[in-house]
Amino acid sequence: MPAKVGRRRSLTALRVAVVLAVLAAAVITLHDKLPSGAEVTDALLAADPSWLAVAAVAEFVSMGMFARQQRRLLIAFGVRMSRHRALALAFSRSAIAISLPAGSALSAAYAYKQFRVVGASRRTAATVMVLSGLLSTAALALLYATGALAAAAARLGDAWVTDPGPTRVSAVLTLALLIFVGLLAQRSAWQVRARHPRAGADRLAGLADRWPRLAGALRPVADAVRGARAVPARHWGLAVAAALANWLTDLLCLYAVARAFQLPLDPVTLGAAYLAVQIVRQIPLTPGGIGVIEVSLLAALISGGAGTGAAAATVLVYRLLSCWLVIPVGAGSWLALRRPPRSPVSGGGEEPVEQLPDAVAQLGDRGAVAGQVPEQRLLEHPVEHRVGHAGLHRER
Repeated sequence: MPAKVGRRRSLTALRVAVVLAVLAAAVITLHDKLPSGAEVTDALLAADPSWLAVAAVAEFVSMGMFARQQRRLLIAFGVRMSRHRALALAFSRSAIAISLPAGSALSAAYAYKQFRVVGASRRTAATVMVLSGLLSTAALALLYATGALAAAAARLGDAWVTDPGPTRVSAVLTLALLIFVGLLAQRSAWQVRARHPRAGADRLAGLADRWPRLAGALRPVADAVRGARAVPARHWGLAVAAALANWLTDLLCLYAVARAFQLPLDPVTLGAAYLAVQIVRQIPLTPGGIGVIEVSLLAALISGGAGTGAAAATVLVYRLLSCWLVIPVGAGSWLALRRPPRSPVSGGGEEPVEQLPDAVAQLGDRGAVAGQVPEQRLLEHPVEHRVGHAGLHRER
């Protein structure tokens, strides 16, 4: 117990240090650049309402894509959830992640129970929860990769014109090296599967002997990856498309708000600011990143060349649409979801919903955030904290 308390205190101290470092960097950037209240008010009054409407629709579509992503994975495992219930779950999960301490873990626990309510087995519910987070992580990583490739292509195009000879030789050598590494990795993977078909399970068993806590944290992810092999490619394509659309429509919301306040930033600069803030957004420093995200985004926009008043108004409206308004909508959705569906369809579920505590115990509850909410609420059985963070879903 003293060791656990010491680790928690160290983790808290690390988070506080990171928060202070981020805020210090933002304060240095915003030194003598903070707008006055009159400047922000003038910018708000001069906003283009048509672009604000586009931003609101884009953010609603973003939540809808998050709901569609989870629903598609459930359908892939034979579990049916209505569109309205999936959308209510998306809003309620985001509201939980925003407003409660350890919100990501509690949000994952809530999703797990809701998956069980509609008929998913314990294994299916845990698999869908983890896969949904992994898809969101992969989609965000794809956006980062796309941005990096676009920037590299732009620089390569300039170098191709100014210094064509060495640039072409470098491009050919780089392409050949990538092809060679890819073929070597593929051949090595085939040889490992042929000689050691149970190599993955053996590695996990060996890891459990050396580092049992790490193995316990990775086991749900490994189970989810194994269960993902049964998902048809069609469902994967639709789920990945929904995950990408989730991020892109949120970016579109920020772009539309920036256009509403006539920020002199091109889409590339705005996208770079958005992706930079996502790094801060995914670290659970404060509930929903409240305070840290606003300051970081304001610093990024002003550094890009936006006016102080318009930049502050952009941050306020974007966070209003993507974060603060989600809380009351999510609270209403949570109340609506307290009523179970009329005819849940089982997706290979062999246990009743009342077995949820056993299911959570199976996933591992050593780091559960219990006792932070009343027992009669739907969040009474949180999933282990690391499992909640194994899947990064775009929760505000």
